[in-house]
Amino acid sequence: MDKGKVAFLERFLATISPSGFEAEAAAVWREEAGKFAERTWVDLHGNAFASVNESAAPRVMLAGHMDEIGLMVSHVTDSGYLYARPIGGWDGQILPGQRVWVQTKTGRVLGVIGRKPIHLLDEEDRKKVVKVEDLWIDIGAESKADALKKVEIGDPIVLAHNPDRLSDDLLVARGVDDRIGAFVVLEALRQLKALKPKAAVFAVATVQEEIGLRGARTSAYGLDPTVGIAVDVCHTTDTPGTEGEKKRLGEIMLGKGPVIARGPNINPKLFDLVVATAKKAKIPYQVEPAPAGTGTDANAIQLNRAGVATALVSIPNRYMHSPCEVVSLTDVANAAKLIAHVVAGLTATTDLVPGEKRAHPARPRGTAGRKPG
Repeated sequence: MDKGKVAFLERFLATISPSGFEAEAAAVWREEAGKFAERTWVDLHGNAFASVNESAAPRVMLAGHMDEIGLMVSHVTDSGYLYARPIGGWDGQILPGQRVWVQTKTGRVLGVIGRKPIHLLDEEDRKKVVKVEDLWIDIGAESKADALKKVEIGDPIVLAHNPDRLSDDLLVARGVDDRIGAFVVLEALRQLKALKPKAAVFAVATVQEEIGLRGARTSAYGLDPTVGIAVDVCHTTDTPGTEGEKKRLGEIMLGKGPVIARGPNINPKLFDLVVATAKKAKIPYQVEPAPAGTGTDANAIQLNRAGVATALVSIPNRYMHSPCEVVSLTDVANAAKLIAHVVAGLTATTDLVPGEKRAHPARPRGTAGRKPG
């Protein structure tokens, strides 16, 4: 991956983007999209869009959510300490002792998450699971009035970690879940521009996935696609303690290629097409069993309106929902290449209806949500 794309990825990952507060990330994503997309816009929900060849058929939606888990200021004590509620699913054990950024209207405020030191905890308290509501944030305020000069109730919070490298190929950052997916769909669109697709292609950086797949639901309704490909992260089973998860999740390893989901959330013909494309292009891939609806944007997209032929391509990710998520840049690049080549092969007569083969042109779709922004 060239230095320019990596620089954009790192700038994108450094944004603060908890669910419901994605505007900073959307602006960075859309600025990059504007360098090559035919059009970009943002809808009322905050989803960011970029399009290529949008008057053609079939209509294809590529979706990666740009929101991350975070916290929200919920209370300020008389002494100036902050309490917070979680945005999305946290392991409370991760939080004590972390530095945080509170995103305010005037910029970032640095804080630290406090907890009673282990020396002062009795034996029973040491055994208890940490609860988010029992932790506080110290921003150095002298009083409630002093704290409220800096922050407001409802301000979003993230852990204060910027992207870094474990090696030339391994990227570590917070918010990899799933700004890496939003990066992949935009990179796939960049490649598709050069491949001159016959389909209309829309890359979407969706919002509020971490609190219920909300942005994918509204953006899919507006675009009304025939085909949808979601890009998210999935758990690896290559670290200590995860060996037993192979029975459920399969053997998923970092650096061994993007992961293609298979199951009822996935259109079977589209799955076959993704696999065949990977083989033809000599792109390494892994397969993930998904015997029910996935907890990803693919689930919301598939169930849009009268149904969408949906696929899910995932990036293997270590340490999900932590500030130290780790992915392989080679996997990231291969995911974008794979998606671009799959979509480049789609035409208005591509048959994705499950069952017997038949001539089945792509059915006309609506044009809601397509006004310029």
